[in-house]
Parts: sequence; C-alpha cells; structure tokens
Amino acid sequence: MTGLFRLAFATDAARAEAAERALDAASPAPVSIARFAEGGTWWLEALYAEGPNAAAIARALAGALGSAPPFDLAPLPARDWVAGSLEGLAPVRAGRFLVHGRHDRDRAASARIAIEIEAGAAFGTGHHPTTRGCLIALDTILKATPRPLTLDLGTGTGVLAIAVAKATKRRVMATDIDPVAARIARANARANAAAPLVDVICSPTPPGPKIGRRAPYELVVANILAAPLIALAPAVRRITVQRSKIVLSGLLVDQAAAVLAAWRAHGFVILRELDIDGWATLVLARGTARGWPPRLAAEPVAAVQVEKSLCPALLRGHDRA
Repeated sequence: MTGLFRLAFATDAARAEAAERALDAASPAPVSIARFAEGGTWWLEALYAEGPNAAAIARALAGALGSAPPFDLAPLPARDWVAGSLEGLAPVRAGRFLVHGRHDRDRAASARIAIEIEAGAAFGTGHHPTTRGCLIALDTILKATPRPLTLDLGTGTGVLAIAVAKATKRRVMATDIDPVAARIARANARANAAAPLVDVICSPTPPGPKIGRRAPYELVVANILAAPLIALAPAVRRITVQRSKIVLSGLLVDQAAAVLAAWRAHGFVILRELDIDGWATLVLARGTARGWPPRLAAEPVAAVQVEKSLCPALLRGHDRA
C-alpha cells in the first residue's frame, strides 16, 4: 500500500474506546485503528488511505473526549506495510490452535489445528490479546462440549469461526456488520478448507432473522467492543438455551464489570475472566452456576492457569448432532 497517513496520540484507558469510536465515525474513516498500552499510557494509532483533515480530527476527538489531545499526523514512507508487518508476526499458539500467516506455513505444519490468517483490512490475526483470549477459552470449552451449535458475532477475519469449525467439524454461523469483513472471512474460510462449515453473513447487531432461524445456539462468541457487548445481552438470551456458553472479548479489564453486570441482568453467570495484557475475555454460562462462585478473577490470570481453572461441570453442555 502507498500513500498512507499515520495518526498517533496518547490517552488513558477510560477514554481510549471513545476516541476510537469517534475516529471510526469521522470522514474519512481510518483503514485501521490500534489501541495498545505502554507503561501506564494508552496509545491510539490510526492509518488513513488518504490525508485526513487535522481540524476535522480535532473536532471529532473534542466531541468525544471534551477536548482534543495533542496528536501527531504525518504521511508514512511508501512501502508494502502489510508485508512488512508480517515479518514480525510469529505464529500464535492458544491451546490446540495455532494461528499463522502464509509466511509461516512450514512452522505450522505440526500444529494440531493450524489456521492461516493474513494481516489485512479486517480485524483478527490471532496476535491481539482479545483474539488469543477467545481461542484459549474456546479450546477449553470445546474439550468439554465437543460439538456445540456455534455463533460468532462480529467475526472480522473469521479466525474464531474457523477455529470452532475445524475443531468440531460442525457448521458455524459467522456474522459481521461490515460487508468487507464478511467477504474477507469467507475468503479465509476457503483458504483454510473450512468453507463448507462456516456460513458467513453480513448482518446487523443485534442478530437478525437469518441467525434466529438456526437458534438455539449452545456457544456464542463475540469479540467486538464493550458498548455493543452490553447491548447484545438480551438478543443473545433469546437465541440460546440453558447452560449455553458465551465468550465475550474486545474489552479492557476495567470495562469487564460493566459488561458482566449487563449480562447478569439477563440470567448469565460468570465462569472465568481471562486477563491478558490489559484486555479481558469473559466466559459466561446461561442459567444457574451450580455452586460455582459468581466472581471475577482478582488478579490477571496466565493462559496456562486459565485452562485449569475453568469449571468442567459447568462447561459441559448439550452435545446435539
């Protein structure tokens, strides 16, 4: 890609999501946005395919945050940024899953379930802590419930839907509100020989009629943002059954309590919170916890510890053909 412009500024965890949403709603919209923590500071970086107007960016940020933080906006040197970014992306292992790029096919040959995802326009290469947290949770859930009927809301590149399809050998419904993401997810399913098992549709949130016709789902995964996760709770309750498992991510650790409160109000209980690099993944169940304490982990939990700490009795569900 050539002609890219980079916008970067520092903020704090409480305002990072609002800033991201404001940039995404502005015109022109960035082709990608990344949030990451460095020390005690959160940084937002956005890439633009055309030079944005600095005054318009300042207005958008001021509208969302009350005042616009100082930001840097500059053109990037012409080069293939996607190819360059791949050079530093090593394969990511999460339980039985290994997510890798085309450049690492040889290294992925011995993996039990290898998923090839190229960096591109849609979110989800497996390297972000939220995607990794979801894969760790899915690996554990699928050991206890090998073939759940699954829905992936906000599928992005399709990595989570592909992972479930390859692990269960059962059809998975995957949706995204972005038609570009839906197209990319279909292409990735084909590239991973999973196209017959991954049904990708472009659908609004909350889930539309096509999703409802296949309900009830026994496993739902949604790796999006905190605000839409909160809004999704009543819709997901309508399309799930008792003891269905829910995996939620795309939220910061300090947003987990608000998301959990919304889902508890609709009859879901917490099984575990996975905290990875400041990002949270919530594993919920619909219905009674049967003695499992409805609590959040007080401290960040390492991936290897998380797999051991999920409650096997609660993770078992209906295993329908």
